[in-house]
Amino acid sequence: MSDDPLLLDTVLRPSPPMSPRALGIVFAAVLMANLAFALNFLLRGAWPIAPFMGADVALLGWALTSAARAARRYEHVTLTPSRLAIIHHPVKGAEKAVEFNPYWVRVSVENEPQPGSRLTLTSHGKSIQVGAFLGPNERLSFADVLKKALNAAREFRPS
Repeated sequence: MSDDPLLLDTVLRPSPPMSPRALGIVFAAVLMANLAFALNFLLRGAWPIAPFMGADVALLGWALTSAARAARRYEHVTLTPSRLAIIHHPVKGAEKAVEFNPYWVRVSVENEPQPGSRLTLTSHGKSIQVGAFLGPNERLSFADVLKKALNAAREFRPS
């Protein structure tokens, strides 16, 4: 690795849905409420309702677990005057690293700042989407920070 100064070192993470403790409390509250309703229906002879109450709790547990798992993914962006590196760390599978020469990178945000907007880095026919899990304003803010850092990289003169 070269002795270039680090101009940007950022880790982009999605916002977690809630803390694990809060997720547990929500799940326990729903479980207890559904158990009470299911027991009430069972005692009144409406036993076919009980499996649906159980399925409701199981689906909520799956959704909360999936949301918490998805919040563990992140992207690590580092920039020096000679290299822009983006490392995608997915929840499952191998990480994916992409490098660009910062002098040639173009940063674009489509439909800014709408929920479906994309932050794309392009250089020499290679494109990569960054921060897909960020909110529109966070994505726009990061694009501004990255553009300023890329300008600093282009203007860098070693001493």
